[in-house]
Amino acid sequence: MSTSQVEFDSLLDERQVARLIGMSVASLRRWRLLHRGPKFLRVGGSAVRYRRTDLAAWLAAQPTGGSTAEVNGSPGMTARGGRGSR
Repeated sequence: MSTSQVEFDSLLDERQVARLIGMSVASLRRWRLLHRGPKFLRVGGSAVRYRRTDLAAWLAAQPTGGSTAEVNGSPGMTARGGRGSR
C-alpha cells in the first residue's frame, strides 16, 4: 500500500470524530466556524474530513482538569493554602 493510500484511509468524517471524542456533530461544525477544534480538510469542496494524526495532536494539546502535583509540598492543599473541597 502506498503512502498516499494510507493517508487517505486515515481520514474520518465528522460523525466518526464526534463519536470518538464524545461531542456532537453540531459542536464540531461550530468549532470550524470559530476556527477552533481539530484541523480539517474540505474534500470536493464540501465534504469535511479529519486526519487521525491531526485529531490526536489536537486532543493531546487540550488542557486537563486535574493535576497530581502537590501544591506547597502538601497533598490536598489548594494554591491559596487552604484545604480543597470536602
